[in-house]
Amino acid sequence: MVDRLKGKIAVVTGGGQGIGEATARAYAREGATVIIAERNAKTGQVVVESLLASGAEALLIETDVAIPSSCEAMAKTALDAFGRVDILVNNAGINVFREPLETTEEDWRRCFAVDLEGVWHCTKALLPSMRAQGAGAIVNIASVHSFAIIPNTFPYPVAKHGLLGLTRALGIQYAPDGIRVNAISPGYIETQIAVEYWNTFPDPSAERQRTYELHPPKRIGKPEEVAMTAVFLGSDEAPFINATAIVIDGGRSVLYHE
Repeated sequence: MVDRLKGKIAVVTGGGQGIGEATARAYAREGATVIIAERNAKTGQVVVESLLASGAEALLIETDVAIPSSCEAMAKTALDAFGRVDILVNNAGINVFREPLETTEEDWRRCFAVDLEGVWHCTKALLPSMRAQGAGAIVNIASVHSFAIIPNTFPYPVAKHGLLGLTRALGIQYAPDGIRVNAISPGYIETQIAVEYWNTFPDPSAERQRTYELHPPKRIGKPEEVAMTAVFLGSDEAPFINATAIVIDGGRSVLYHE
């Protein structure tokens, strides 16, 4: 399908790479004007220029989601440029994986500043305009860590559990204003971060295959598969889906482990 998001103005945080980039490209293909809110202006601009070259309308706004004033400035710039924002995809995030007692105060603060507070900063900055226009869709990129615990990944799952709470609370609070708030919980996705992790092993190909074998489809997810779910949740095809999370993990989280 094409033009599922025609006429929509969408902000994608962390849209310069990985799932964020795939989402920005999917939104553009479906007719949306895409605003990439990205801390790394270099990678963000590369994606924006690619979208512009394809005929899409796109804009980079350099944004650090951990800083409230940066998110407020992003919202003002977006609204000044286009008059409205219909969709916010809170994708920006970082991995902070530690053994709990080895987690430093800086680890804790850095993880929460981006993975939980950053989502709230961007959402808070754009919620007033969505309420005023009586419509909006917010899509938070959570994780299977939002409901499952993997040892030595602390405090990342704590922040992601909180993100599901934030999603549900805001979805219920602002549903009467025509705003839907949902989350996507990806499992293992084949991003550059995954490739770099496999490359730390003596045999990267073997480690990749071992990862594939953990999943019922004998592969892992692709960024584009997360992106198309974000398209669906942001579109008018999901008008009664609110305050929930869609898991994208190939069924691994329900697989019985002996």
